[in-house]
Amino acid sequence: MLRSVKDMEDYSIEAPDGIVGRVRDLYFDDESWVIRYLVVETGEWLSKRRVLISPIAIREANWPEKRLFVSITQAQVKNSPNIDTHKPVSRQHEIGYLGYYGYPYYWGGGGLWGAGLYPGMMLSSAGYGGATPEHRQVQAQMVPIDAEMGAKQRRSDDPHLRSGNEVMRYYVHATDGDIGHIQNLIVDEKTWAIRYLIVNTSNWWLGHEVLIAPQWIDDINWAESTVTVGLTRQAVRHSPTYDATIPLDREQETELHGHYGRHGYWQNEANTKVE
Repeated sequence: MLRSVKDMEDYSIEAPDGIVGRVRDLYFDDESWVIRYLVVETGEWLSKRRVLISPIAIREANWPEKRLFVSITQAQVKNSPNIDTHKPVSRQHEIGYLGYYGYPYYWGGGGLWGAGLYPGMMLSSAGYGGATPEHRQVQAQMVPIDAEMGAKQRRSDDPHLRSGNEVMRYYVHATDGDIGHIQNLIVDEKTWAIRYLIVNTSNWWLGHEVLIAPQWIDDINWAESTVTVGLTRQAVRHSPTYDATIPLDREQETELHGHYGRHGYWQNEANTKVE
């Protein structure tokens, strides 16, 4: 099912031994447009420190009650690497974080998560039995080596993790003029992939919202907070109506992609390894 990112704000993150905190933001990978981490503000038990929680850790979700249950404990969160969520998260930070929890790296493999589509499958495919202290110790010993290798391979790379809160103010340009600004994001609850940008067109077409898939983006200027899509304003104006009060289903998605003459993401992912 597809869900609004804004609706996920303030979701409760619950560990087996207590509530970790509440969702305040997210980091998504701007290459694959997949949410890699939730930014969670802890409660008073950890002085409202902000920590990262990977979708890999989520074992169950109660969407109606806005509760996400994770397999990690409060103690693990307390001792996790301290990452400044107000600054870009580097690959070296990620290596340290994933190594601490004993998680496989999500990059590489050809799928959204390693070789597959879903974050939880990374654990089963890697024979994950839980991030025990012994396992984390072995992982921690490998972190400096991995970090050094990663630094050599990606020394010239720009950061690829972006704040959802930040991008939800970017302006969107068509091939022949402005469309509007990003108002919200729609995410797939199973894969954690961002499927659509919800664009508010009020400055051009009053009272309307339209859906734009990340795959239709031609360019993003992060410094100037702008997104350019390979669509005309006329095509956008005549696209299928979007109503945020009606859950988006596959029939609506098919109509939207058909309007733009694009293949659906579900077709592109059909042959992705999931086991």
